[in-house]
Amino acid sequence: MKRHLISAADLTRDDAVLILDTAEEMARVADRPIKKLPTLRGRTVVNLFFEDSTRTRISFEAAAKRLSADVINFSAKGSSVSKGESLKDTALTLEAMGADAVVIRHGSSGAPYRLANSGWIEGAVVNAGDGTHEHPTQALLDAFTMRRRLVGRDAGMGRDLAGRRITIVGDVLHSRVARSNVLLLHTLGAEVTLVAPPTLVPIGVGSWPCEVSYSLDDVLPKSDAVMMLRVQRERMNAAFFPTEREYSRRYGLDGDRMARMPQHAIVMHPGPMNRGMEITAQVADSDRCTAVEQVANGVSIRMAVLYLLLGGNEPAVSPNHASQATPARTEENTSS
Repeated sequence: MKRHLISAADLTRDDAVLILDTAEEMARVADRPIKKLPTLRGRTVVNLFFEDSTRTRISFEAAAKRLSADVINFSAKGSSVSKGESLKDTALTLEAMGADAVVIRHGSSGAPYRLANSGWIEGAVVNAGDGTHEHPTQALLDAFTMRRRLVGRDAGMGRDLAGRRITIVGDVLHSRVARSNVLLLHTLGAEVTLVAPPTLVPIGVGSWPCEVSYSLDDVLPKSDAVMMLRVQRERMNAAFFPTEREYSRRYGLDGDRMARMPQHAIVMHPGPMNRGMEITAQVADSDRCTAVEQVANGVSIRMAVLYLLLGGNEPAVSPNHASQATPARTEENTSS
């Protein structure tokens, strides 16, 4: 593991598998009555969010607290940022407070990279989404969910997603989730196909390690997982398709389309959903949809990332007790 996690491209295959395996151990700890490890006790994790977020912010907060870290939640609204304070001055303030890790979400692509390479702070930087660039921990939790569903919880340990066919559908142009998933899934050996209207396919996509299709119906029968993306109207400054009804007719996933997928195939969505547009309620509420699992798996993945960046080289869970999901050191056996 490198010092920071800014892009899915930063991860080698071994790095990614290590994170997925560590997350599997963290998920076992989460099944216990007491869900805490003392690994990061005394460390401070700052959630620095310049954009609105529910799942990602709460997920990182839960992950840090389960590792016994002190958590500071910083929201741009109601802070000095709203008075014009720069990212540099905010970073210097956090450094003065002794932040060991900064989880940053920012509306400008490249802000986490700038923070990590500026020398303003000494701690680790984790990209929680920057503009339309990347969202690496979302890609990791998506890969974790795929491995669990398609390979198996125990059978998947140490394995990647080689040979699996993953289809990502929707607003690829504005999606940092799509970019990170394409990079990470390629690293893990999967075959990725993007499906979107021509107006929502990024310029330069030919250099991405994936295929591009404009027909969802052609790709569905050979997909192991289909990831539906939300149409991000808040980032659109033009009309990218005629009407919502037209978009839903050509690129929405309904019950009939889901029936054309292989029996083992799963439906994914990073959330939040636009029900009735990119996905129908029938599909969203079906057993094949993993949207709720992805939220739960996000906590395990973010625990793994924070642990590997800050916690050292010892196993997260004692190998001798892994089958019983017993942590090497827990709140129960370290408190007196």
